[in-house]
Amino acid sequence: MVIERDRPLKRLIAMMHNGRIKIITGIRRCGKSFLLARLFKEYLHQQGVDDSQIIEIALDKKQHEAMRNPNKLYQYVVEKIEGQDKQFYLFVDEIQLSYKIKRADVDESQVPEEDRELIYTTFYDVLNDLMTRSNLDIYVTGGNTKMLSKDVATNFRDRGVEIRLHPLSFAEYYSISGLDKADAWEEYLVYGGMPLAVLEKDPREKEAYLASLFERVYVADIVERYQVAESYVDDLLDVLASNIGGLTNPSRLANTLNSVRRAGTTDKTVKKYLDALEDAFLFTKARRYDVKGKAYFDSPAKYYAQDVGLRNARLNFRQIEETHLMENILFNELVLRGFAVDVGSVRFAKTVDGRLLPERWHEIDFVVNSGSQRVYIQSAFSIHDAEKHQQEIMPLLKTGDSFRKLVVTGGNRKMHTDENGINYVGIIPFLLEEIDKIV
Repeated sequence: MVIERDRPLKRLIAMMHNGRIKIITGIRRCGKSFLLARLFKEYLHQQGVDDSQIIEIALDKKQHEAMRNPNKLYQYVVEKIEGQDKQFYLFVDEIQLSYKIKRADVDESQVPEEDRELIYTTFYDVLNDLMTRSNLDIYVTGGNTKMLSKDVATNFRDRGVEIRLHPLSFAEYYSISGLDKADAWEEYLVYGGMPLAVLEKDPREKEAYLASLFERVYVADIVERYQVAESYVDDLLDVLASNIGGLTNPSRLANTLNSVRRAGTTDKTVKKYLDALEDAFLFTKARRYDVKGKAYFDSPAKYYAQDVGLRNARLNFRQIEETHLMENILFNELVLRGFAVDVGSVRFAKTVDGRLLPERWHEIDFVVNSGSQRVYIQSAFSIHDAEKHQQEIMPLLKTGDSFRKLVVTGGNRKMHTDENGINYVGIIPFLLEEIDKIV
Protein backbone atom coordinates (compact mmCIF):
# COMPACT_ATOMS: atom_id res chain seq x y z
CA MET A 1 0.00 0.00 0.00
CA VAL A 2 1.29 3.45 -0.95
CA ILE A 3 0.54 6.27 1.47
CA GLU A 4 -0.13 9.42 -0.49
CA ARG A 5 1.18 12.61 1.11
CA ASP A 6 -0.71 15.10 -1.02
CA ARG A 7 -0.17 18.24 1.06
CA PRO A 8 3.65 18.13 1.27
CA LEU A 9 3.94 16.75 -2.26
CA LYS A 10 1.98 19.70 -3.63
CA ARG A 11 4.28 22.05 -1.73
CA LEU A 12 7.34 20.41 -3.29
CA ILE A 13 5.84 20.63 -6.76
CA ALA A 14 4.94 24.29 -6.28
CA MET A 15 8.55 25.06 -5.33
CA MET A 16 10.23 23.42 -8.31
CA HIS A 17 12.85 25.53 -10.09
CA ASN A 18 12.38 28.45 -7.69
CA GLY A 19 16.11 29.03 -7.25
CA ARG A 20 16.04 27.89 -3.62
CA ILE A 21 17.16 24.76 -1.79
CA LYS A 22 14.14 22.75 -0.67
CA ILE A 23 14.78 21.32 2.81
CA ILE A 24 12.42 18.58 4.01
CA THR A 25 12.60 18.25 7.79
CA GLY A 26 10.84 16.17 10.42
CA ILE A 27 11.16 13.42 12.98
CA ARG A 28 13.06 10.35 11.79
CA ARG A 29 10.92 7.64 10.17
CA CYS A 30 8.04 10.01 9.36
CA GLY A 31 8.47 9.48 5.60
CA LYS A 32 10.85 12.22 4.40
CA SER A 33 12.85 9.87 2.18
CA PHE A 34 9.67 8.27 0.84
CA LEU A 35 8.22 11.67 -0.02
CA LEU A 36 11.30 12.67 -1.96
CA ALA A 37 12.65 9.45 -3.47
CA ARG A 38 9.30 7.80 -4.22
CA LEU A 39 6.40 10.25 -4.49
CA PHE A 40 8.25 13.27 -5.85
CA LYS A 41 10.41 11.09 -8.08
CA GLU A 42 7.27 9.48 -9.53
CA TYR A 43 5.92 12.95 -10.27
CA LEU A 44 9.15 13.86 -12.10
CA HIS A 45 8.86 10.68 -14.17
CA GLN A 46 5.30 11.66 -15.07
CA GLN A 47 6.66 14.97 -16.31
CA GLY A 48 9.12 13.20 -18.60
CA VAL A 49 12.22 13.44 -16.41
CA ASP A 50 14.62 10.52 -16.95
CA ASP A 51 16.38 8.67 -14.12
CA SER A 52 19.71 9.90 -15.48
CA GLN A 53 18.62 13.44 -14.59
CA ILE A 54 17.97 12.58 -10.93
CA ILE A 55 21.06 12.45 -8.69
CA GLU A 56 20.26 10.60 -5.45
CA ILE A 57 22.64 10.62 -2.49
CA ALA A 58 21.58 8.95 0.78
CA LEU A 59 24.13 9.88 3.42
CA ASP A 60 22.82 7.24 5.85
CA LYS A 61 23.65 4.47 3.36
CA LYS A 62 27.03 2.72 3.26
CA GLN A 63 27.39 3.23 -0.49
CA HIS A 64 27.25 7.01 -0.06
CA GLU A 65 29.20 7.28 3.20
CA ALA A 66 32.12 9.01 1.46
CA MET A 67 29.75 11.78 0.38
CA ARG A 68 29.48 12.94 3.98
CA ASN A 69 32.67 14.78 3.12
CA PRO A 70 31.22 17.94 1.52
CA ASN A 71 34.11 18.25 -0.93
CA LYS A 72 33.50 14.75 -2.28
CA LEU A 73 29.77 15.41 -2.54
CA TYR A 74 30.51 18.56 -4.51
CA GLN A 75 32.92 16.80 -6.85
CA TYR A 76 30.48 13.94 -7.47
CA VAL A 77 27.60 16.25 -8.40
CA VAL A 78 29.67 18.59 -10.57
CA GLU A 79 31.01 15.65 -12.58
CA LYS A 80 27.41 14.60 -13.28
CA ILE A 81 26.12 17.97 -14.49
CA GLU A 82 29.16 19.80 -15.90
CA GLY A 83 28.76 20.59 -19.59
CA GLN A 84 25.25 19.14 -19.76
CA ASP A 85 22.32 21.09 -21.19
CA LYS A 86 19.73 18.93 -19.42
CA GLN A 87 17.89 19.83 -16.22
CA PHE A 88 19.09 17.84 -13.19
CA TYR A 89 17.51 17.21 -9.80
CA LEU A 90 19.69 16.59 -6.75
CA PHE A 91 18.24 14.61 -3.81
CA VAL A 92 20.43 14.50 -0.67
CA ASP A 93 18.93 12.39 2.11
CA GLU A 94 19.88 12.95 5.80
CA ILE A 95 22.03 15.99 5.06
CA GLN A 96 22.75 16.54 8.76
CA LEU A 97 25.13 13.55 8.60
CA SER A 98 27.53 15.61 6.49
CA TYR A 99 30.56 16.83 8.42
CA LYS A 100 32.76 19.88 8.03
CA ILE A 101 36.25 19.75 6.48
CA LYS A 102 39.10 22.08 7.38
CA ARG A 103 40.30 24.16 4.43
CA ALA A 104 43.84 23.16 3.46
CA ASP A 105 44.82 26.68 2.35
CA VAL A 106 44.10 28.39 5.69
CA ASP A 107 46.45 28.81 8.66
CA GLU A 108 44.18 28.45 11.68
CA SER A 109 46.57 30.36 13.93
CA GLN A 110 46.07 33.47 11.79
CA VAL A 111 42.28 33.42 12.11
CA PRO A 112 40.56 35.17 15.06
CA GLU A 113 38.80 32.70 17.35
CA GLU A 114 35.37 34.22 16.65
CA ASP A 115 35.89 33.49 12.93
CA ARG A 116 37.21 29.94 13.27
CA GLU A 117 34.09 28.42 11.69
CA LEU A 118 35.10 30.13 8.45
CA ILE A 119 38.14 27.88 8.04
CA TYR A 120 35.88 24.89 7.42
CA THR A 121 33.98 23.78 4.33
CA THR A 122 30.47 22.61 5.20
CA PHE A 123 27.53 21.23 3.27
CA TYR A 124 26.08 24.76 3.41
CA ASP A 125 29.02 26.02 1.35
CA VAL A 126 28.70 23.18 -1.13
CA LEU A 127 24.95 23.51 -1.61
CA ASN A 128 25.13 27.29 -1.88
CA ASP A 129 27.65 26.88 -4.70
CA LEU A 130 25.68 24.14 -6.45
CA MET A 131 22.55 26.26 -6.20
CA THR A 132 24.07 28.75 -8.64
CA ARG A 133 24.08 26.10 -11.38
CA SER A 134 21.21 26.93 -13.70
CA ASN A 135 20.57 23.28 -14.61
CA LEU A 136 20.31 21.95 -11.04
CA ASP A 137 17.28 21.91 -8.71
CA ILE A 138 18.21 20.88 -5.14
CA TYR A 139 16.20 18.96 -2.53
CA VAL A 140 17.53 17.72 0.80
CA THR A 141 16.12 16.02 3.88
CA GLY A 142 17.21 16.71 7.44
CA GLY A 143 16.32 14.85 10.60
CA ASN A 144 16.84 17.53 13.23
CA THR A 145 16.00 21.16 13.87
CA LYS A 146 19.54 22.36 13.20
CA MET A 147 18.24 22.47 9.64
CA LEU A 148 15.66 25.07 10.57
CA SER A 149 14.94 28.77 11.10
CA LYS A 150 18.04 30.88 11.63
CA ASP A 151 20.38 28.18 10.29
CA VAL A 152 18.44 27.95 7.04
CA ALA A 153 18.19 31.73 6.71
CA THR A 154 21.81 32.43 7.67
CA ASN A 155 23.75 29.56 6.16
CA PHE A 156 21.70 29.31 2.97
CA ARG A 157 21.70 33.11 2.65
CA ASP A 158 17.91 33.24 2.54
CA ARG A 159 17.86 30.81 -0.36
CA GLY A 160 16.71 27.78 1.56
CA VAL A 161 13.06 26.97 2.24
CA GLU A 162 11.80 24.44 4.78
CA ILE A 163 9.07 21.90 4.14
CA ARG A 164 8.18 20.32 7.47
CA LEU A 165 6.91 16.75 7.27
CA HIS A 166 4.90 15.31 10.14
CA PRO A 167 3.66 11.81 10.93
CA LEU A 168 0.37 11.00 9.21
CA SER A 169 -2.50 13.25 10.19
CA PHE A 170 -5.78 11.65 11.21
CA ALA A 171 -7.22 12.52 7.79
CA GLU A 172 -4.32 10.78 6.03
CA TYR A 173 -4.63 7.79 8.34
CA TYR A 174 -8.40 7.53 7.91
CA SER A 175 -8.11 7.63 4.12
CA ILE A 176 -6.16 4.35 4.08
CA SER A 177 -7.46 2.64 7.22
CA GLY A 178 -10.57 0.99 5.77
CA LEU A 179 -12.30 1.69 9.09
CA ASP A 180 -15.31 3.84 9.91
CA LYS A 181 -14.59 7.21 11.50
CA ALA A 182 -15.16 6.16 15.10
CA ASP A 183 -13.00 3.03 14.88
CA ALA A 184 -10.29 4.90 12.98
CA TRP A 185 -10.22 7.54 15.72
CA GLU A 186 -9.93 4.91 18.46
CA GLU A 187 -6.98 3.29 16.71
CA TYR A 188 -5.25 6.56 15.83
CA LEU A 189 -5.59 7.68 19.45
CA VAL A 190 -3.52 4.68 20.54
CA TYR A 191 -1.05 4.10 17.70
CA GLY A 192 -0.73 7.51 16.06
CA GLY A 193 0.52 8.17 12.56
CA MET A 194 4.07 6.89 12.11
CA PRO A 195 3.85 5.43 8.58
CA LEU A 196 5.27 1.95 9.21
CA ALA A 197 3.17 1.55 12.35
CA VAL A 198 0.07 2.51 10.35
CA LEU A 199 0.83 -0.10 7.69
CA GLU A 200 1.32 -2.86 10.29
CA LYS A 201 -1.95 -4.70 11.00
CA ASP A 202 -1.05 -6.65 14.14
CA PRO A 203 -1.46 -4.46 17.27
CA ARG A 204 1.43 -6.24 19.00
CA GLU A 205 3.70 -5.51 16.06
CA LYS A 206 2.60 -1.86 16.05
CA GLU A 207 3.50 -1.58 19.73
CA ALA A 208 6.85 -3.32 19.27
CA TYR A 209 7.79 -1.11 16.33
CA LEU A 210 6.92 2.15 18.11
CA ALA A 211 8.82 1.08 21.22
CA SER A 212 11.85 0.15 19.12
CA LEU A 213 11.93 3.61 17.53
CA PHE A 214 12.66 5.13 20.92
CA GLU A 215 15.17 2.49 21.96
CA ARG A 216 17.09 2.02 18.72
CA VAL A 217 16.65 5.32 16.89
CA TYR A 218 15.63 8.42 18.84
CA VAL A 219 17.38 7.97 22.18
CA ALA A 220 20.49 6.55 20.53
CA ASP A 221 20.63 9.50 18.12
CA ILE A 222 20.25 12.07 20.89
CA VAL A 223 22.91 10.44 23.09
CA GLU A 224 25.38 10.25 20.20
CA ARG A 225 24.73 13.71 18.78
CA TYR A 226 24.67 15.70 22.01
CA GLN A 227 26.92 13.58 24.21
CA VAL A 228 24.29 13.37 26.94
CA ALA A 229 23.50 10.58 29.39
CA GLU A 230 20.99 8.03 28.12
CA SER A 231 19.44 7.57 31.56
CA TYR A 232 18.69 11.30 31.81
CA VAL A 233 17.08 11.27 28.37
CA ASP A 234 14.95 8.29 29.37
CA ASP A 235 13.79 9.91 32.60
CA LEU A 236 12.90 13.21 30.96
CA LEU A 237 11.03 11.43 28.16
CA ASP A 238 8.94 9.57 30.73
CA VAL A 239 8.08 12.77 32.61
CA LEU A 240 7.13 14.71 29.46
CA ALA A 241 5.11 11.82 28.03
CA SER A 242 3.14 11.59 31.28
CA ASN A 243 2.46 15.33 31.32
CA ILE A 244 1.36 16.25 27.79
CA GLY A 245 -0.84 19.32 27.88
CA GLY A 246 0.46 20.35 31.30
CA LEU A 247 2.27 23.62 31.96
CA THR A 248 5.86 23.10 33.06
CA ASN A 249 9.35 24.59 32.94
CA PRO A 250 12.94 23.41 33.51
CA SER A 251 12.74 24.19 37.23
CA ARG A 252 9.61 22.07 37.76
CA LEU A 253 11.02 19.27 35.66
CA ALA A 254 14.29 19.37 37.62
CA ASN A 255 12.33 19.09 40.86
CA THR A 256 10.39 16.14 39.48
CA LEU A 257 13.54 14.36 38.36
CA ASN A 258 15.23 15.07 41.68
CA SER A 259 12.27 13.61 43.55
CA VAL A 260 12.46 10.40 41.54
CA ARG A 261 16.14 9.54 41.46
CA ARG A 262 18.07 12.37 39.84
CA ALA A 263 19.45 14.19 42.88
CA GLY A 264 21.39 17.27 41.83
CA THR A 265 19.62 17.83 38.51
CA THR A 266 19.69 21.55 37.66
CA ASP A 267 17.48 23.80 35.55
CA LYS A 268 20.39 24.24 33.14
CA THR A 269 20.76 20.49 32.66
CA VAL A 270 17.04 20.05 32.01
CA LYS A 271 17.07 22.93 29.50
CA LYS A 272 19.90 21.23 27.60
CA TYR A 273 17.96 17.98 27.41
CA LEU A 274 14.70 19.70 26.46
CA ASP A 275 16.51 21.39 23.57
CA ALA A 276 17.80 18.00 22.43
CA LEU A 277 14.29 16.48 22.47
CA GLU A 278 12.87 19.42 20.52
CA ASP A 279 15.79 19.28 18.12
CA ALA A 280 14.93 15.64 17.36
CA PHE A 281 11.28 16.62 16.77
CA LEU A 282 10.09 14.35 19.57
CA PHE A 283 8.30 17.18 21.37
CA THR A 284 7.10 20.63 20.34
CA LYS A 285 7.03 23.56 22.73
CA ALA A 286 3.96 25.81 22.91
CA ARG A 287 4.69 29.14 24.60
CA ARG A 288 2.30 30.84 27.00
CA TYR A 289 0.78 34.12 25.75
CA ASP A 290 -0.98 36.91 27.66
CA VAL A 291 -3.96 37.59 25.41
CA LYS A 292 -4.85 41.01 26.83
CA GLY A 293 -1.30 42.13 27.58
CA LYS A 294 -0.13 40.92 24.16
CA ALA A 295 3.12 39.51 25.52
CA TYR A 296 4.75 36.14 26.03
CA PHE A 297 5.56 34.68 29.44
CA ASP A 298 9.09 33.38 29.91
CA SER A 299 7.59 30.29 31.52
CA PRO A 300 5.90 27.92 32.03
CA ALA A 301 5.13 26.33 28.66
CA LYS A 302 3.55 23.16 27.31
CA TYR A 303 5.28 20.32 25.49
CA TYR A 304 3.32 18.20 23.04
CA ALA A 305 4.43 14.86 21.61
CA GLN A 306 5.08 14.87 17.87
CA ASP A 307 3.10 11.63 17.61
CA VAL A 308 0.69 10.20 20.19
CA GLY A 309 1.57 6.63 19.23
CA LEU A 310 5.19 7.28 20.12
CA ARG A 311 4.08 8.95 23.34
CA ASN A 312 1.93 5.95 24.26
CA ALA A 313 4.74 3.55 23.42
CA ARG A 314 7.05 5.48 25.71
CA LEU A 315 4.63 4.73 28.58
CA ASN A 316 4.10 1.11 27.51
CA PHE A 317 0.54 1.99 26.44
CA ARG A 318 -0.53 2.38 30.07
CA GLN A 319 -1.88 5.95 30.09
CA ILE A 320 -4.38 6.16 27.21
CA GLU A 321 -6.20 9.28 28.42
CA GLU A 322 -8.45 10.51 25.63
CA THR A 323 -8.75 14.04 27.07
CA HIS A 324 -5.01 14.76 26.92
CA LEU A 325 -4.38 12.75 23.75
CA MET A 326 -7.14 14.64 21.92
CA GLU A 327 -5.56 17.95 22.93
CA ASN A 328 -2.16 16.73 21.69
CA ILE A 329 -3.62 15.57 18.36
CA LEU A 330 -5.44 18.88 17.95
CA PHE A 331 -2.23 20.83 18.58
CA ASN A 332 -0.32 18.74 16.03
CA GLU A 333 -3.07 19.24 13.46
CA LEU A 334 -2.98 23.02 13.87
CA VAL A 335 0.79 23.06 13.45
CA LEU A 336 0.53 20.75 10.42
CA ARG A 337 -1.92 23.18 8.81
CA GLY A 338 0.71 25.89 9.08
CA PHE A 339 -0.62 27.94 11.98
CA ALA A 340 1.42 29.57 14.73
CA VAL A 341 0.04 28.07 17.96
CA ASP A 342 0.44 29.40 21.50
CA VAL A 343 -1.16 28.64 24.86
CA GLY A 344 -3.42 31.53 25.84
CA SER A 345 -3.81 33.12 29.28
CA VAL A 346 -6.51 35.58 30.34
CA ARG A 347 -6.67 37.21 33.78
CA PHE A 348 -10.08 37.90 35.30
CA ALA A 349 -12.13 37.52 38.45
CA LYS A 350 -15.15 35.26 38.58
CA THR A 351 -18.09 34.86 40.91
CA VAL A 352 -18.76 31.56 42.70
CA ASP A 353 -21.90 31.11 44.82
CA GLY A 354 -22.45 34.87 44.81
CA ARG A 355 -18.93 35.60 46.04
CA LEU A 356 -16.43 37.50 43.89
CA LEU A 357 -13.10 35.70 43.91
CA PRO A 358 -9.73 37.42 43.39
CA GLU A 359 -8.43 37.76 39.84
CA ARG A 360 -6.37 34.87 38.54
CA TRP A 361 -5.08 33.49 35.27
CA HIS A 362 -7.36 31.27 33.20
CA GLU A 363 -6.28 29.19 30.24
CA ILE A 364 -7.24 29.11 26.58
CA ASP A 365 -5.79 25.92 25.18
CA PHE A 366 -4.72 27.39 21.84
CA VAL A 367 -4.27 30.86 20.42
CA VAL A 368 -4.06 30.13 16.70
CA ASN A 369 -2.60 32.78 14.40
CA SER A 370 -2.35 33.10 10.64
CA GLY A 371 -1.10 36.51 9.57
CA SER A 372 -3.47 39.10 11.01
CA GLN A 373 -6.18 36.50 11.66
CA ARG A 374 -6.71 34.63 14.91
CA VAL A 375 -8.97 32.02 16.47
CA TYR A 376 -9.15 30.91 20.09
CA ILE A 377 -9.66 27.18 20.59
CA GLN A 378 -10.57 25.17 23.66
CA SER A 379 -10.03 21.40 23.59
CA ALA A 380 -12.80 19.92 25.74
CA PHE A 381 -13.42 16.20 25.40
CA SER A 382 -16.67 16.48 27.36
CA ILE A 383 -18.73 19.54 28.34
CA HIS A 384 -21.96 17.82 29.33
CA ASP A 385 -22.39 19.48 32.72
CA ALA A 386 -23.01 23.22 33.12
CA GLU A 387 -20.01 23.85 35.37
CA LYS A 388 -17.55 22.30 32.92
CA HIS A 389 -19.17 24.19 30.05
CA GLN A 390 -18.78 27.53 31.86
CA GLN A 391 -15.20 26.70 32.75
CA GLU A 392 -14.36 26.23 29.07
CA ILE A 393 -16.15 29.24 27.61
CA MET A 394 -15.45 31.93 30.24
CA PRO A 395 -11.84 32.55 29.12
CA LEU A 396 -13.10 32.83 25.53
CA LEU A 397 -15.64 35.47 26.55
CA LYS A 398 -12.98 37.48 28.42
CA THR A 399 -10.47 37.98 25.61
CA GLY A 400 -11.73 41.49 24.91
CA ASP A 401 -11.69 41.09 21.14
CA SER A 402 -13.92 39.81 18.35
CA PHE A 403 -11.75 37.02 16.96
CA ARG A 404 -13.46 33.70 16.38
CA LYS A 405 -13.92 31.34 19.34
CA LEU A 406 -14.12 27.58 18.89
CA VAL A 407 -14.64 24.66 21.29
CA VAL A 408 -13.53 21.28 19.93
CA THR A 409 -15.24 18.41 21.75
CA GLY A 410 -14.89 14.66 21.63
CA GLY A 411 -16.77 12.62 19.05
CA ASN A 412 -18.39 13.36 15.71
CA ARG A 413 -20.51 16.39 16.61
CA LYS A 414 -21.38 18.69 13.71
CA MET A 415 -20.62 22.40 13.82
CA HIS A 416 -23.05 24.66 15.66
CA THR A 417 -22.96 28.10 17.26
CA ASP A 418 -24.32 29.22 20.64
CA GLU A 419 -25.91 32.53 21.66
CA ASN A 420 -22.47 33.97 22.50
CA GLY A 421 -21.19 33.38 18.98
CA ILE A 422 -18.94 30.52 20.10
CA ASN A 423 -18.61 27.65 17.61
CA TYR A 424 -18.61 24.00 18.68
CA VAL A 425 -17.50 21.00 16.65
CA GLY A 426 -16.43 17.40 17.30
CA ILE A 427 -12.79 16.41 16.94
CA ILE A 428 -13.47 13.99 14.07
CA PRO A 429 -15.11 16.44 11.64
CA PHE A 430 -12.53 19.04 12.65
CA LEU A 431 -9.62 16.76 11.77
CA LEU A 432 -11.28 15.59 8.57
CA GLU A 433 -11.78 19.25 7.60
CA GLU A 434 -15.53 18.84 7.31
CA ILE A 435 -15.93 22.44 8.48
CA ASP A 436 -15.19 25.82 6.99
CA LYS A 437 -11.70 27.25 7.41
CA ILE A 438 -11.02 28.04 11.04
CA VAL A 439 -9.49 31.47 10.40
